[in-house]
Amino acid sequence: MAGTLYLCATPIGNLQDMTLRVLHILKQVDVIAAEDTRNTLKLLNHYEIKTPMTSYHEHNKAQKGPQLVQRLQNGENIALVTDAGMPGISDPGADLLRLCQEAGVHVTVAPGASAGVTALVLSGLDTRRFVFEGFLPADKKERRAVLQTLEKEHRTMIFYEAPHRLLDTLTELEAVFGGERQMAAIRELTKKFEEVRRGTASELREYFTAQQAKGEFVLVYAGYTLAEQKQAEQESWEQVSIEAHMAQYTEKGMSEKDAMKQVAKDRGVSKREIYAYLKG
Repeated sequence: MAGTLYLCATPIGNLQDMTLRVLHILKQVDVIAAEDTRNTLKLLNHYEIKTPMTSYHEHNKAQKGPQLVQRLQNGENIALVTDAGMPGISDPGADLLRLCQEAGVHVTVAPGASAGVTALVLSGLDTRRFVFEGFLPADKKERRAVLQTLEKEHRTMIFYEAPHRLLDTLTELEAVFGGERQMAAIRELTKKFEEVRRGTASELREYFTAQQAKGEFVLVYAGYTLAEQKQAEQESWEQVSIEAHMAQYTEKGMSEKDAMKQVAKDRGVSKREIYAYLKG
């Protein structure tokens, strides 16, 4: 019988955030496939786990993935771990999962810590609806293009960022999303020097210009609000004359009275103002 691939979440900082189930699995499987065996060895030593390891990462996945699937088909059980958090989120674990699914190998998850969700809760921003974007492209043009697709995103947005690219990303966020929305820059999650900085993109850029950015960051950014949408619509109508604005509705068969009412609503003014302008 084929074995099972276990996707095992590991701590994102504090080693005590290890689940009892993951500890049991890591002790019982035949091998642990780790993104960085040196990093995982520290975790295994802490919990006195002696299970052998093999590397599986972005640079060897094309060769190593099929090898791991073959071992699973031969009856071995394998635990897949990333450097921190849940395998398959912003790492090649998702590629191994697809190979297993295609080969008919059983896969299950032993859940645990996830940096994106943890940061979202700490941010203080709306958690009802959110979108996870992970790492943005390093190339400036590609990064701007991705952010522009999110310009009117109403959900709270979650990004991962390295410290050396933080200032550039904050600059891009302000340029695309504007300077009024709130966000949080969160680093060293669950560790001794955990830090949550809240404010606008420009305020955080000013802070991290004076205070060198250290550690991996999760950036949580407020979504596009209905108030922003309404303001943008009103500003766009201001570029159109009231006569032309009226014509857009009357030409569709709307009465003059109803058209004035709709124009007033579009522009955020009273119907009386529109009437006075047209009849003045």
